[in-house]
Amino acid sequence: MVVGQLKIRYRVAQNYEYGDHLDMAKLICYFRLLLLFIRGVKIDKSSVVGPHVSIGVRNFLRNSEEISILQNCKLEQGVELNPWGGSIKLGRNVFIGPYSVIYGHGGVEIGDDTLISMHCSIVSSNHAVPSSGEKIRDKSDILLATKIGRDVWLGAGVKILGGVTIGDGCVVGAGSVVTKDLPSYSIAVGVPAKIIRRR
Repeated sequence: MVVGQLKIRYRVAQNYEYGDHLDMAKLICYFRLLLLFIRGVKIDKSSVVGPHVSIGVRNFLRNSEEISILQNCKLEQGVELNPWGGSIKLGRNVFIGPYSVIYGHGGVEIGDDTLISMHCSIVSSNHAVPSSGEKIRDKSDILLATKIGRDVWLGAGVKILGGVTIGDGCVVGAGSVVTKDLPSYSIAVGVPAKIIRRR
C-alpha cells in the first residue's frame, strides 16, 4: 500500500514539474515576442521564437514593416533575420531551422507552409565586381528581390542567391546553391542547383 502511494505521489510530482516547465517555456516565448514587437517587428502572437534568435531591426515601438511574421511561424535557435534596410516577409506556418540566415537588402518574401531546414542562407543582394584597381568593399550592394513560394522545402545548408524566384511546391536538396529561378513543383539539387525532376 505504501509503495503504491509513493508511486502515485512521484507521478503527480513529475506531472506538476512538467506542467511548470511548459508554463515557463510559454512565458519565455511570449517575452521574446514582446521584445520583437517593441523593436518594430510585425509578428503574430501564435508564432514561436527560439533562443538566440537575432533580429536586426532597431525601430523601437514603431511598426516599420521591415520584418513581418504571420501566424504559426517557428524560428528555431540561432536564426538570424536582418533586413539591412530592405524587408523580410514570412507567410503563415513557415518553419526556419536552427542557424539559418536571411538578409533582406532587396526584399525577401517566403510563402505559406514553407520548410527551411537548418543552416540555410537566403540573400537578396550581391556586391558589384569592380575593376582590379578598385576595392570591392567600396562598391554598393546591388539589390535583388528574392521570392520563395508556398509549400517549399529547402534541405539543410541550401543557399538561395539574390534575384531568385522559387515557385510553389519546390524541393531543393541539401547543400544546393540556387542561382536561377525554379518553376513550381521542381526538384533541384547541386551546385549550381539543377532540376532533376518534377513533383
